[in-house]
Amino acid sequence: MKENKRTILYLAIGAVILCSCGRKNEKAETIVYTAKIDTIHSSTGIAQSVYPGTVKSDAEVSLSFRVAGTIDRILFEEGKFVRKGTVIAEIDARDYRIQLSATEAEYNQIKLMADRVVELYKRGSATKSDYEKAVYGLQQITAKYNAHKNQLKDTRLEAPFDGYIHKKIHDAGETVAAGMSVISMIGGKEWQIEINLSVQDYARKKDFNSFEATVSTNPDKRFPLELFEISPKGNATQLYKMVFIAKNPNDITLAAGMSAEVTINFRSATKEVVYEIPVSATFEIDGQPHVWIFTSEEVPLQSQPVVVDKMKRDGYIIITQGIKEGDMIVTSGVHSIKEGMKIKPLPSPSKTNIGGLL
Repeated sequence: MKENKRTILYLAIGAVILCSCGRKNEKAETIVYTAKIDTIHSSTGIAQSVYPGTVKSDAEVSLSFRVAGTIDRILFEEGKFVRKGTVIAEIDARDYRIQLSATEAEYNQIKLMADRVVELYKRGSATKSDYEKAVYGLQQITAKYNAHKNQLKDTRLEAPFDGYIHKKIHDAGETVAAGMSVISMIGGKEWQIEINLSVQDYARKKDFNSFEATVSTNPDKRFPLELFEISPKGNATQLYKMVFIAKNPNDITLAAGMSAEVTINFRSATKEVVYEIPVSATFEIDGQPHVWIFTSEEVPLQSQPVVVDKMKRDGYIIITQGIKEGDMIVTSGVHSIKEGMKIKPLPSPSKTNIGGLL
């Protein structure tokens, strides 16, 4: 009797375990994985490249005194606007005034003597040798006198154009040599934007169509650019300096050092349609880029090889082959997905409305 009870107990425990395992398997089968799904859309347009840039003045110079001395005063602070010809700094001019006074006295004496000799020579009372010595001596002292006048004038540093005081390199009380930079100035009529162009886009410079930019203070307002120059030689990292002239719009304020974003639009002769997709949508199988193609929640995902043209700076890549208009791809968590897995799209999937022409 006890054996029968024990057998019935074992059977009951086994049934409970089997039911529990069945419920676990049933629960496991109902797990649904979710992921972000984007729909691919192509568009006909012009291929673009976007580069970070820096706003610079079209006239930026370092100013220096032509004479040596101790800076007496700097008349304007950094950021102040000054007109062309305005005195912006002065060197202690006492020694130069004394020097000019001495030279002026010497000049007046020699000129008086030279004028007397010239007059006597005209009357025939002085020899030609005396005349030539007098003229030569006057020429020498005149040159010395003018040089010392210029040196005194050069103790005053004037603005060479209308612009802004950019930086004070030296300040009052410091002694500077002739030609040593004291102040830098920038102009304010036209502005330049400078970028570093990649070697790939440099090779396509004949296809440049138009240029536009935005600045950090007005990221939603675009304004056109005019190409100024491209460096014919790349630097150590194969980047080419490219400079544009920005025609300053009335509603956008530009300033030296401001961050900018430059868009280069290319002409297309081949009319090849391309697609932009997030980098996060790609993964590799044996070194070949792939994406996951989504059809429906009931159909398992399929991996699709793609051909990548280039990577952009905004987290997107250009795809030329492997996907087509209307394809739906997984754009998040692609490395956790396995072949044949079923996916449920996240609510309100975004669309990747991207494409272009190369």
